Amino acid sequence: MASSVRGLWPQSVRWRTTLFATAVSAFALVAVGALVLLLLRANLAGTAQDRAELAAREIATALADGTPPQRALPHDDELVVLIDGPATDFGEDEDPVPRFGGEPRPAPPPGDDDHGGRDDGHDYDDSYTKKVGRVLTEVRFDTVKIDGKPHRFAAITAQAPDGTCFVVYAGVSTAVGEEAVGKAARYMLLALAPVLLVIAGVTWLVTRRALRPVAAIRAELAAITAGDLSRRVPEPGSRDEIGDLARTTNATLAQLDAAVSQQRRFIADASHELRSPIATIRARLEVGAEHPGLLRPAELLDDVVRLQRLATDLLLLARLDAGERPPSRAVDLAGLLREAAARPAPYPVRLEVPEELTVPGVRSRLERVLTNLLDNAQHHTSTAVWVTARVSGGHAVIEVADDGPGVPVAERERVFGRFVRLDEARSRDEGGAGLGLAIVADLVAAHGGTVEVADRPGGGALLRVTLPASRDF
Repeated sequence: MASSVRGLWPQSVRWRTTLFATAVSAFALVAVGALVLLLLRANLAGTAQDRAELAAREIATALADGTPPQRALPHDDELVVLIDGPATDFGEDEDPVPRFGGEPRPAPPPGDDDHGGRDDGHDYDDSYTKKVGRVLTEVRFDTVKIDGKPHRFAAITAQAPDGTCFVVYAGVSTAVGEEAVGKAARYMLLALAPVLLVIAGVTWLVTRRALRPVAAIRAELAAITAGDLSRRVPEPGSRDEIGDLARTTNATLAQLDAAVSQQRRFIADASHELRSPIATIRARLEVGAEHPGLLRPAELLDDVVRLQRLATDLLLLARLDAGERPPSRAVDLAGLLREAAARPAPYPVRLEVPEELTVPGVRSRLERVLTNLLDNAQHHTSTAVWVTARVSGGHAVIEVADDGPGVPVAERERVFGRFVRLDEARSRDEGGAGLGLAIVADLVAAHGGTVEVADRPGGGALLRVTLPASRDF
C-alpha cells in the first residue's frame, strides 16, 4: 500500500512544490475566509442589536419625558411594539429601563398580576400598540423570526410622568446582513478556484526558474568524468542556496581533482621507484645466469631489502590514505625513544627525555615515526644526533636535531611530500625513495599531532613533533 502511494506521489520537485503550495494556500484561504465571514456576521448582528437598542431607548426616553405614545412611536419601517401597564413605584436606586439580556417582560394590566387573562404569545389588541407589517405574535429570546426573516429585538421598560408603565419592544431585521454574508461566502467560493489556479501557475513558473541552475549543474556533472576533472559546474550569480551548492560542488571537484592528480603522481613515482630495484635485480640475475662467478648474493640481497622496504612504505601510505585507524592505547613514548636511540647507528645519539612520558596512539606506528626521524637525522648530520622530549601545555614535544646543512625555508613544506628528495639528501640517502618524512607527517597527523622543520641553534636542522599527551588511561 505504501509503495503504491509513493508511486502515485509525483517525484518531481517542481510538482511536489506546486501541489504543496496550492494545498497550503487553499487551507489558508478557506480559514481566512471563514474567519472573515464570522467577523462580518458578528459585526452585522452587533450593528442590528445596537440599532434596536437605540430605537427602544429613544422611544422609552420620549415616553419618560411625557410624550404621548402616538407621538413617541416612529413613523418609519422600524418594528416597534408598545405595551402599557399600571403605575409602578420605582425606588431611587432602581433603573426604570432594564438592560437587554433576558426575555422581555411586559408589565401586567391594572388589577391583574397574570396579564389580565392575556395569553403568553403577547398578541395584544391594545390601543397603544403599533404594528408594522403584522402583529407581533411570538417573541423569542433576543432573536425573533417574522415572515421567515430574523429580527433582533431590544426591550426597555419606561414609566411616564402619570405613572403608566410601558414596555417597548424595538426590533431590527437582520435578514439583509445574513443575505450579505451568504453572498460574500458564495463569491469567495467562486473566486477560490481561480485564485488557486493562479497560485499553482506562479509556483510552477517560479520553481522552474529557480531549478534551472540545478538542471545545468546536473548536466555538467553528468558530463564530467574521471578523465577530465578540470571542468567545473556553472555558478549562478545569485547568493542563494543554489549558488552555494554550485560553489560547494566546484570546491569538491577541485579537491577531487587534486586528490586524483596526487594519486596519479604517487603511482607514477611508485612505479619509477619500484622499477629501479627490479631492473637492478634482473640485470644481476641475468649476469649471474651467464657468468655464475660474477653473481654477488650480498648485493642482490641489498636490492631485495630495498625493494621490500619500499613495498612496505607504499602499503603503509595506502592504508593511511584509506583512513585505517587502529585502536589507540597508552604508549610509553620515553621507552620508545630509548629503544630507538640504542640501535646501532653511524653517529652517536644524545638523548634527553623524562623518566615517564605517555601518549595515546599505536605503538608500532609511533615507533616508525621515531625510527624515520632518527634515520633522517643520521643521513644528514656531521657529528651527532640530538633527541629531546618534554611535556608542554598538555602535549608531548619531541625534537630531533642534527648539525648538517639544514633545510632551506622554501623547502620546509615540500620536504614532507612523497618521493621528495633534496639534492643533498639524494647524494647521502643511497637507495632512499623519499618517503621517510612523508610517512612521519601522515602518521603524526593520524595521531592528532603536527610536525615542523626549524633551524637548530648552532646550525643544522631540527624536526619538532607535537603529540597530544595523556597520563590517565
